[in-house]
Amino acid sequence: MGNLDEKVPTGVDEVEGQHVHADEADLDNKAKLSDYKADAIEAENAEHQLGVVAAVKAYPMAALWAFVMSCTIIMEAYCVFLMGNFIALPAFAEDYGVWDAKNKEWVIVTSWQSALQMGGPIGAIIGVCLAGPLTSRIGYRWATILGLMALNAFIFVFYFGNSLPVMLVSQLLEGVPWGIFIANSPAYCSEIVPIPLRAPATQMLQMFWAIGAIIVGGVTYYYNPLKDSDAYRIPIALQWMFPTPLAILLFLAPESPWWLVRKGRLEDAAKALRRLGRQSANQNVNETVAMMRRTIDLEKSEKEPTHLELFKGTDLYRTLIVCGVYAAQNLTGNLIANQAVFFFRQAGMDVNTAFAMGLITSALQTVFVMLSWILTTYLGRRTIYLWGSAFNVVLLVAVGIAASCGRSTAASLAQASLGLIVSVLFTLGPAPASWVIIGETSSIRLRPLTTGIGRGSYYLVNIPCIFLASYMLNPLSGNLGGKCGYVWAGTGLFCLIVAYFYLPEMKGRSYREIDIMFKRKIPARQWKKTVIDIQDDE
Repeated sequence: MGNLDEKVPTGVDEVEGQHVHADEADLDNKAKLSDYKADAIEAENAEHQLGVVAAVKAYPMAALWAFVMSCTIIMEAYCVFLMGNFIALPAFAEDYGVWDAKNKEWVIVTSWQSALQMGGPIGAIIGVCLAGPLTSRIGYRWATILGLMALNAFIFVFYFGNSLPVMLVSQLLEGVPWGIFIANSPAYCSEIVPIPLRAPATQMLQMFWAIGAIIVGGVTYYYNPLKDSDAYRIPIALQWMFPTPLAILLFLAPESPWWLVRKGRLEDAAKALRRLGRQSANQNVNETVAMMRRTIDLEKSEKEPTHLELFKGTDLYRTLIVCGVYAAQNLTGNLIANQAVFFFRQAGMDVNTAFAMGLITSALQTVFVMLSWILTTYLGRRTIYLWGSAFNVVLLVAVGIAASCGRSTAASLAQASLGLIVSVLFTLGPAPASWVIIGETSSIRLRPLTTGIGRGSYYLVNIPCIFLASYMLNPLSGNLGGKCGYVWAGTGLFCLIVAYFYLPEMKGRSYREIDIMFKRKIPARQWKKTVIDIQDDE
């Protein structure tokens, strides 16, 4: 008994000692937090009070570097639309297709149509899985520069490919750097700009997607009349226009200050902020760094982020939102936009008219993305996403109805017109709003991983949808033409219902407020009414 009595107080002392050390650690953390909390509050209040125009004036270089990073999306759009246009290109079909005796033309068989268009997405799945860990370790700039240099090399495979299998391999390889670009761009753009500019900065990605399509449309329209391989070789070679100039610009760009603060490089973060804002705003740099430290301290982890963390606790909900919004892009009219030229051909248009309509569609998409900057900035992300998705569902049903009215000039024109409207309105509502939601939803610490996995979900849904879309449109297979609108209306309605119940409104929220609201498990439809005190850290 004596021995037991001697052990009891020793154990109590040890426990008490642990409590003392824990309490001291908590006090130290609170003291450190209080050291810069006042500055953090000042910076956050200043961002909330900024208007859009004032934000552009205060952070002109941030807008410029977001513009440069967004340009990387041109390359994915260019190649995605390029392959879609090749399928409708007579010279390409004659070299690699089969003769369709019924319609008296050369056609790429359905299996190869699907394979060529899914090669890039499969490669991109690898790219987005690499992007998160790579970016977390070396930063947005260097990860993107590596992707650009790799793309330069992979374009050679595409250009010199002389068979469909080699072209498929080239698409797989090119997809890897696409994955890095698409994972990094929304995260980088949302991190380098103040709150009022997050919507337009991330929505530029959709604009550059449309610009990539315009370039492809113009190039293929110009070379379409050629009867030899130059009709598709020259458009392939023009991909080399982009990677090297962009790599040089990104080498000169500042790293994301949020990434630098996560790494504990506070002085480098302050330097990056000075480069992002105008010189007269330099006195606010220390307060802005303090605001970033405060937000990052809420996540309370010194470990390197891992993919497993994306599926734990409140981060699971955030991951599902990003994955869901990304995946829904394939199910709400996007594939009609991506295959616009082939859709117009199946609606009864001749080759030149179909390519011209594809070019007009891409130009209108660019204009409508710019209009969406205003709508999303002032009306909110959730509002635009839900209403845009609802209009798309109605229009997709209308496309199906027009296609069900039999073959006639009027029916073909109705299908083509409605297809154009679906493609354009998609870039006014759901598409640009998606990029803002993706950039804002994830936690700061897990952002590179979340955007990567989210884009991976896009490709996982995109691949079977490409098979389905190609099957439905191909005259040798489903031959549904505009009746495919019924199918996409059904999937679009499902996405709309899920978004109504689970998509929160993050307009005007700081990253600190977003973190707190997810931790408090506030229902999605209540976010707009909820007030978070500027003093709250939990």
